[in-house]
Order: sequence, then structure tokens, then C-alpha cells
Amino acid sequence: MNGLHGIIFSYEQEPGLRELAERRMPASIPFGGRYRVVDFMLSNLHAAGITDVGVVLHGNYQSLLDHIGNGKTWDMARKYGGLRILPPFADTRAYRSGEFRGKMEALAGVRSYLQGIRQDYVVLSDSDLIINLPLADVFAAHLESGADITAVCTANGGFVDNATYLTLESDGAIGQIWCAPTAPRGHRSLEIYILSKQLLLTLVDECSAQDKYSFRRDVLAGMTGRLKLQSYVWDGYAAQLRSVQEYYDRSMELLQGSIRAELFAAARPILAKEDDEASSYFAPGSRVKNSLVADGCTIEGSVENCILFPGVTVEKGAELRDSILFKGTCVRDGVTLRYVITDKYVEVLPGRTLMGHESYPIVISKGSIV
Repeated sequence: MNGLHGIIFSYEQEPGLRELAERRMPASIPFGGRYRVVDFMLSNLHAAGITDVGVVLHGNYQSLLDHIGNGKTWDMARKYGGLRILPPFADTRAYRSGEFRGKMEALAGVRSYLQGIRQDYVVLSDSDLIINLPLADVFAAHLESGADITAVCTANGGFVDNATYLTLESDGAIGQIWCAPTAPRGHRSLEIYILSKQLLLTLVDECSAQDKYSFRRDVLAGMTGRLKLQSYVWDGYAAQLRSVQEYYDRSMELLQGSIRAELFAAARPILAKEDDEASSYFAPGSRVKNSLVADGCTIEGSVENCILFPGVTVEKGAELRDSILFKGTCVRDGVTLRYVITDKYVEVLPGRTLMGHESYPIVISKGSIV
């Protein structure tokens, strides 16, 4: 699909993610035992044959840079085109130390990059979306409809805070747009949009000249009568991570085989940076039930309904249930954990008991000793 270029936005902080986003952007939060959140959108683009992608950054993005590198994992390490990092050095605002107010302001900061895009069409996406989407089908539907902008949306899932909701006509045309309502209205936008490069440049210039910065308010809602807006309804699995509770709930859903089978479909594999860990070791007498365990773990205790990232150690006598442990976490002898999320390289000292709740899991910051 040489006619489509990818733009991923990774500049927004999410206060609801609390300790998980203290030292990283939401896009680089570990997910599912071996992935980072951004892996899903990059893999969607890769599966659609898209090789040219720009990632718009702002804030604490070092972790994200370390992870995606030159894009080799997703076949985007190219001499011409490929993966391009777009940090805020291109931002011309006098107050550029603050994060972008919206997508249109972020795009105005990288306008020279947009001008040089080789493809005729652009797909815009947030980086906090967990989905396995057939973007090739979305692009084909966009071309067939003749729409100015096609928005991917869903009727599945619960209410998401600060989301965009769309009301659809019988032919799939978008009627009303609701920005951050207090209750769901119609279909929820997954913040994936396809439009032509030329239209995108026109909208960026117009919004910049009028000090307008929001894509959903100033373009979607503000130009409803001027632009032909079409929907692409996705009825498969999709999750947006805006809070610790959403992160925990969506992670634990992966313990369901049906969701894993859909999200990690063989036809469109989700690719991740290789960790080069040895196989995990399960000691005699250890107990592991209904859990995802990555490579490089050492399990001597009891693990049930958990997700363990590479290099986790669970010593003999430790009991873990309903918890998520990031890379390098060490759980000592006699520890009891339930409804706990540990960031990378946490050590839980012998004999400790940490009991969160399903509706409010405990989060332990990176490198902590508790």
C-alpha cells in the first residue's frame, strides 16, 4: 500500500495512568507480557504495507526512543522514508516547553515533514490504542466512499473518559460529533483517521492561521457541514488506556484465550522488539495457573491469574494472584501479592503482604524496594 503514510501522535500525558507514566509516555508502557503499547499501532501499519511513518513526540519520550529505535522491528529502517521521529525541535511556538494543545498544533509544528510526504493519503492515529486492525480494508473503504475523512469507530466496550463519540447515519456518514461527553453517545471514535495529504496540509494551514489546535473540535465538529465525514465501524477488540484501572482491566482480559486469539491474529502479527532472554525456569514444586509468563523468568513459588514480563523472579514461598509484574521484578520468599502492578526492577522484600483491590490495584514505581 504505497499510497498511505502513517502519523502516530505520542505527546499527550495521561494523569490517570499515574505511576505507570511517571518516567515514560503512555505509548511505551509495557503491555501483555512482552510488548509496549505502541507496538500495536506500528504493527497495524506494517501489516498494511505502510513503510513511511512519522511519530510526533513531546515530553518524557526517552523510553519510547529506546524502544522503537530506527523501526527495524517493523521493517521501517529505510534509507528513504521509513520511520521518522518528530520531536518538538520542529515546534515554533514561543511557549514550546509545554505540550501541544491538540493534534492540529502538533501537525503545524511538523509541517515541513508533512509537505515532504511521498504518499497521497495519510492515516492519523493515537499511540495508546490496543487493536489489531486491517488498515488495508479501512483505506479501501475510504477510497470507495469518496469521503474527505474516514474515522474508525466502535460500538463495543465501555465508556472511555475524554473520548470522541460519533452519531452515524444509515449509510455510515457521520452526523454529530461529541467531544469528551460524560456518557457514551453512539459510536466511540478510536482516533484513527484517513484523509488525503493535500487536505491535511490545507487544514493545518487554516487552523494555524486561526489559532485553532484541536482536530476533533476544530476539524471534525467545526467543519461537519463542509467536509464529507464517513465512518468505518470496527466490531473487533479495541482498548484505549487512559487510566491505571483501564490498564489493569485490559491487561487481565488477555488471560482469556478468545481475546488473545483475536488480538494476536496470525494473519496480522503484533511485532515487538526482541529481548533475547533465555527460556523461563519453573522449579519443582512451583505452581503456575492461568498466567502469561514471558521468557527469562524464574518461578519457584505460586502464580495464578498473573502477567509476568521478562526477568521476573518469584522465590519459593511467594504467592502471587491477579497481578502484573514488569521486567526484572523480584518477589522474595514469603511475599503475598494480590491486585498489584509493579514497574520495572522492583524488589518486594521477604514476608511482605500487598493486597490491592480489583477496582483499585496497587502500583509500585520503577526501581522501588518495598
